[in-house]
Amino acid sequence: MADGSNDALKLTVKQGEPTLVPPAEETKKGLYFLSNLDQNIAVIVRTIYCFKSDVKGNEDAVEVIKNALSKILVHYYPIAGRLTISSKGKLIVDCTGEGAVFVEAETDCEIAELGDITKPDPVTLGKLVYEIPGAQNILQMPPVTAQVTKFKCGGFVLGLCTNHCMFDGIGAMKFVNSWGATARGLALDVPPFLDRSILEARIPPKIEFPHHEFDDIEDVSNTSKLYEEEMLYRSFCFDPEKIDQLKEKAMEDGVIAKCTAFQVLSAFVWRARCQALRMVPDQQIKLLFAADGRSRFEPPIPEGYFGNAIVLTNSVCTAGEIMENQLSFAVRLVQEAVKMVDDSYMRSAIDYFEVTRARPSLTATLLITTWSRLSFHTTDFGWGVPIFSGPVALPEKEVILFLSHGNERKNINVLVGLPASSMKIFEELMQI
Repeated sequence: MADGSNDALKLTVKQGEPTLVPPAEETKKGLYFLSNLDQNIAVIVRTIYCFKSDVKGNEDAVEVIKNALSKILVHYYPIAGRLTISSKGKLIVDCTGEGAVFVEAETDCEIAELGDITKPDPVTLGKLVYEIPGAQNILQMPPVTAQVTKFKCGGFVLGLCTNHCMFDGIGAMKFVNSWGATARGLALDVPPFLDRSILEARIPPKIEFPHHEFDDIEDVSNTSKLYEEEMLYRSFCFDPEKIDQLKEKAMEDGVIAKCTAFQVLSAFVWRARCQALRMVPDQQIKLLFAADGRSRFEPPIPEGYFGNAIVLTNSVCTAGEIMENQLSFAVRLVQEAVKMVDDSYMRSAIDYFEVTRARPSLTATLLITTWSRLSFHTTDFGWGVPIFSGPVALPEKEVILFLSHGNERKNINVLVGLPASSMKIFEELMQI
């Protein structure tokens, strides 16, 4: 299981020729501004949505989804454009109206044969998402590509390949759910708010805080050597009972009076990952995670804003400090990182990028991205909600993903990719 793929299944997908789906009506042309928060995270995100209805098959799936895409692109017209570089050397969208890339595909398998798709599986699940052949960089990829794969059981999978610079999780969720509503003949409840200039850098820029998220750390533990091993991907489920156990453990020494599920889980996996990667005590380490700025900005971001309104916050210490202290030490660091994020901090981060053009460095870093509050599981194109939705792969080896799971979505699935020998240690540390 070198790459975490499902060896029992050799999924064969027959892809049709890609076509372009332009907006159903004429849309605005010209250049579309992307904020510095969009520039920071221009990574490709691949997700799948698996549908299987008891009352109807997949015969119309391609047509329904394709037609609805054409209609929704009228409202989200920048997605029908192409990325380019502005005169300031930054990413910008050329609103050409070319459209999203769409592929129809089929397989002889049944959806049930995909097996455990709660863990990232770049090999098997990657076949359900269309990627532009030979694309060397993001400028050669459209902002969105969609693939609908029909399964012989009557189910189908929608695979999306999107650029994070177009939207954050909340924006992407709104786009996909609006697309689904359009497919069902419903009007948009909230049209997208398109003006990203509300997050422009100040003139002159004002850097008011240290921004350690951009710090480059030396890999004194030589973890890069470990990453030459085969990568394994695993999913760890934390139900409310396990989360309460962790909270009790974090509060038992009296250092913190309370903590959230996110704070305690982040601290717990950060600590375990340091141990699993066998970091030396004096190794500087960094935790990064995204804070949603929508309600934190002053004034708050308008409803329907579909760009990135998330800011990376951080915590920095040594591996020795986090491994030798109680769990409460790491939880407190996470809490301080959350508290730091207010309007001033976020605008300072925007201005910092304006001045430095720095990208967050990921050496000796854990980046936690949380999808547990996103309602991807409510997407409905007319076949009911997905039986499963989630990522195809982790975007970077330094990323751990939190997803909500289970009937009431009270469980949190922690998705991790680690070198094989580290995963063995990590798995043991997850037993609580």
